[in-house]
Amino acid sequence: MPNKQNKKFVPSSVALIILGIIVIAANLRTPLTSVGPLVGFIRDDVHISNTLAGLITTVPLLAFAVLSPLVPKLGRRYGVERIILIALIFLTGGIVIRSLSGAVTLFIGTAVLGFAIAVCNVLLPSIIKRDFPNKIGSMTGVYSISMNLCGAIASGISVPLAMNAGLKWQGALGIWGILSFVSILCWLPQLRKQTKQTATTSQQMASNDVNVWRSPLAWQVTLFMGIQSMVFYVLIAWLPEILKQQGIDSNQSGWYLSLMQLAMLPFTFIVPVIAGRMSSQRLLVVITTILLLTGTLGLLYGSSNVILLWIVILGIGGGFAFSLAMMFFGLRTENAHQAAELSGMAQSIGYLLAAIGPALIGYLHDATNSWHLPLFILLGASVLLFIVGMGAASNRVVGSRNSYELPRKG
Repeated sequence: MPNKQNKKFVPSSVALIILGIIVIAANLRTPLTSVGPLVGFIRDDVHISNTLAGLITTVPLLAFAVLSPLVPKLGRRYGVERIILIALIFLTGGIVIRSLSGAVTLFIGTAVLGFAIAVCNVLLPSIIKRDFPNKIGSMTGVYSISMNLCGAIASGISVPLAMNAGLKWQGALGIWGILSFVSILCWLPQLRKQTKQTATTSQQMASNDVNVWRSPLAWQVTLFMGIQSMVFYVLIAWLPEILKQQGIDSNQSGWYLSLMQLAMLPFTFIVPVIAGRMSSQRLLVVITTILLLTGTLGLLYGSSNVILLWIVILGIGGGFAFSLAMMFFGLRTENAHQAAELSGMAQSIGYLLAAIGPALIGYLHDATNSWHLPLFILLGASVLLFIVGMGAASNRVVGSRNSYELPRKG
């Protein structure tokens, strides 16, 4: 039982693993969010087209989609702690390679760090499920706020680092290799614990194996993850352009995008804590949907004088949606292996949608020369999020034998 493993922890080991989770989470968005503000500098310096420049952010999302289903099997065979450590080493190497001048190294490094982040994305929720079974909410909150806070900071300081500090785009991207190297040092102590747990954990996982790809509940969680990812990355990619068409200048629209991400932060901690204390999270799904619908309708029909209000509401809704998606991996499964399998499945489909979403919305805008149809697509996505979310939030877990849902005990 996971609880027995938890009792073996001494305070120092608990502190070490919490520190490791926080520092690793801090690395999961910084290599991605630091790129957006620098795309123009990179394009002009490396002499690539706008299409290739757009791939700098798309390639990692595709890497997430390709590798995520395979990660649980790697963790099960070689040990979760060891695989995470290897991923952190590759992450550091990918950041360094990407920061070298040249289009080839730019895309090679981007792909390497994308695969590395995919591994950590999938396995960290299973670590939380295994080592903190009674504190999934609070630990998911810590994990989420660390990831989103550092991602927002990276987005905000990229241009100042490149221009004011004289690091150019290479240094502004490469500096995050320091943080990833620190995460390696923080995670090394966890390798000692792995040799003691691997045999026992494997037996537990084998006795509770499940094919999540055949579970309707797992698909509801997966679609919830995918739709919220698509909405988030569409807003990250196009919100400044949507605002500019409403008469807001480029500098101000960029700050509004940062504000949207900052509005998410408190709720990426609060929502998991609340969700972890609820047997069903359907009320939170309803609130999420209302927030996203209100914010999107505000962009469509609301007064430009209160545009800031719609941006904040969208940010809060995004914080709700992301937090619930992360929580479902632990709440809808019975053990750490199932959590990893569900995380891998959901993030594979989720980031595939995230990669497709911005391109589709951009195409619709080019075809109609308006943001009305794209915003109606976001309204439809919010409704779909509600439909699948009501199923994903129900008080059940994925089945342990025949891949159907079972009532959650206790």
